[in-house]
Amino acid sequence: MWKKRTVLAFAAVAALALAGCSSGKKATTTPSGGASSPAINGTITVLAASSLTGTFTKLGQEFEAAHPGTKVTFSFGASSTLAQQIVQGAPADVFASASASTMKTVTDANDASGTPTVFVRNQLVIAVPPGNPKNITGLADLIKPGLKVVECAKGVPCGDAAVKALAAANVKLTPVSFAQDVKSALSTVELGEADAALVYRTDAIASGGKVTGVEFPESAGAITDYPIAALAHSSNMATAQAFVDFILQPTSIAELTAAGFQKP
Repeated sequence: MWKKRTVLAFAAVAALALAGCSSGKKATTTPSGGASSPAINGTITVLAASSLTGTFTKLGQEFEAAHPGTKVTFSFGASSTLAQQIVQGAPADVFASASASTMKTVTDANDASGTPTVFVRNQLVIAVPPGNPKNITGLADLIKPGLKVVECAKGVPCGDAAVKALAAANVKLTPVSFAQDVKSALSTVELGEADAALVYRTDAIASGGKVTGVEFPESAGAITDYPIAALAHSSNMATAQAFVDFILQPTSIAELTAAGFQKP
């Protein structure tokens, strides 16, 4: 009998102890699939087409402000050159190209993470000095005797777009030089080294009045798409993808279109 009572007493004490535990704070549980999101911090390197220099520099600063603890480092240049750097192993986290073909170089090498997204488009204009002293109104005027015209090199997105536009206008241009990127082409007019250059509309706008952009109809058939993607070998994938998402958001696209880019 004594043993039986002792066992019952112990059972009652155990029940009270359990009840006391349950009356305290509930144990913390992890929600189903509740692994925390990867931290968005640290430095990323973004390789971007030279025509994105002004807008991306500003957007990079806004991204850093939105995500304290991050740092965005840019390398701007010809998209074809940047694509080759990526496939050759250059350390980078994001690629923003000025053409689908140069992005394809990266995707074909399996160096892009996921499918690139076209975020804006761009269109050519003829950059001339302020006041348009040579009275250039279209592509046909670029073959006037004595006119010094600069074109982007073939293989460079602005050069490939120029080839399409010139072919559509049936104009055979003999430029005085071929620029390796659109910023270099633009600078020849800004510095008075050329009378005209085929550049993107955004670059003419960004010049701040140093050049005038002359529109021409054939440019509509040579639109340039701008795709962006995080890179597969990024050492900071969470922040790289966060930057891509930041560029794709409506407020960023609005800033880009205000600079002369077009929505896709």
